[in-house]
Amino acid sequence: MTDTSHNPDLHLLWPTPFLRTKFADNVQVNKALVTLFTAHRNNNDKLKAPVYSSSDDLLMRYSHPELNALFTFISDQLFQMSTQVNAKLWQFSRSTKLQMNVVGAWFQIQNGHGFHETHNHGNCAWSGVYYVQVDDEESRVANKELGEMNGVTRFYGHQMDVIGGGYMDSGNLYLQDNSFDSPPEEGVLCIFPSHLKHMAMPYIGKKDRIVVSFNVQVHGDQGDGLFDHSFTNKL
Repeated sequence: MTDTSHNPDLHLLWPTPFLRTKFADNVQVNKALVTLFTAHRNNNDKLKAPVYSSSDDLLMRYSHPELNALFTFISDQLFQMSTQVNAKLWQFSRSTKLQMNVVGAWFQIQNGHGFHETHNHGNCAWSGVYYVQVDDEESRVANKELGEMNGVTRFYGHQMDVIGGGYMDSGNLYLQDNSFDSPPEEGVLCIFPSHLKHMAMPYIGKKDRIVVSFNVQVHGDQGDGLFDHSFTNKL
C-alpha cells in the first residue's frame, strides 16, 4: 500500500471537539454529592428501577457548595473549550461579552444492568457528563458478564448516520472507526457537542454509577449572528 500519511494535499476535515479531563477537587465534592443525590432519590424515587434520573433543574433546586464548586470547574472548562474552537469566528462577532447558560443539569444513578440508550441533546451547544461515583477500574472490568464495557459511555461519530445500510468496501473501511469509549472514573469530566450521539452502557457494580449531566447554551450580548445572508462572506 502507498503511504499517504505525509501527503500535504490530503485534508482531514471537520474534526469533533471532545474534552476529557479530571477535576482536582473531586474527592471532597463527590462525597458530598453522593450524600445529596442519594437523599434526593430516597425522597423521590417510587419505582426503584435500575436507572434513576432526576429532573433537570438541579442548580435551581439546590444551593449547595460542592455542587456550585463542580459547576465552577465545568464553566471554566467550557469557556476554554468554546474559546479555542470558536476563535476564528468570534473575531467577527459584534458581541463584547459572552454568557454561558446551563439550561439543564441533572443526576443519574445506575446499577443492576441499568443503561441509557443512544441519544443526543437538543437546543444547546454543549453537553457533558461528570462521573461522581463508580466502582474502581479493577472491580468494574472484573465483572464476568460486562467486562471492560461495564458502565462505559460510548460516543458515536457522525458517520453512523450514513453507514447503516450503506455501501462498504476496502476503500472506506475508515468509516467503521466510528465510536469512542469513555471509561467511567470518579472525578472525570467529558464535554462534547450536544448533537453527538452517545450511550451509557449497562452497569453492574458494588457501588452505584452516579453521574451529573448538563446542557449549555452560549450567547453574545449583541446576539449570536455573525454575517448577513449573502454569498460574499469569507472567513
